[in-house]
Amino acid sequence: MFVDGFICERTVRRVSEDERAALTELWQQRWPGCPPVGYKLRDPCRDVWVRFHSLPESKRYAEDESEYTVVLERYNTVLDELFAGADVYVITPLWTTEAEVPSSQAVTGYWQSLLVEDDPDPEFRTYCHLFATRRPWWRGCIDELLRDIADEKVAGALITDTRMQRIHYPYDGGADVFLTTSEERDRMRDRHADWLSRHPSGL
Repeated sequence: MFVDGFICERTVRRVSEDERAALTELWQQRWPGCPPVGYKLRDPCRDVWVRFHSLPESKRYAEDESEYTVVLERYNTVLDELFAGADVYVITPLWTTEAEVPSSQAVTGYWQSLLVEDDPDPEFRTYCHLFATRRPWWRGCIDELLRDIADEKVAGALITDTRMQRIHYPYDGGADVFLTTSEERDRMRDRHADWLSRHPSGL
């Protein structure tokens, strides 16, 4: 709902404790064997994956406002095609070397924790604590987050529909997108052929 040009905060809510198990089950049904960690999805899900670069000539980082405009335009164009008119989950990670969720974060939409990198030395183990917010998608609603991702201030966020059928994984330099079928992937890839890598691997 919009009031005086602003979206009502009540339409944006953190995932409740009661929703955690259902959300985990939904993810496991749709993406079995794949943790909800963006960079770990690409290899097992390559048949439905496409990568778009954020700037012409695969330039990685924006240097002025005109380039930030291009970065956000590309992010939002794809997000609109995926989620326009629907609610989404915005999933953000907190990376630590500790298995416990920091007490300051424990009640802010906590979903689950994953051991992402195991190591005999505890100082080199990496845990990913995931937090989820549900909100209506509208163009520009997460531009602040997307800009931080483009500047490498934030890493690992995922945006997905509430059935977790499609995933947008923005990173500094572009976005990995996961669709429902390879045919759907091909259609989206062809619509934005100018945003693709020239490398044969698509990276």
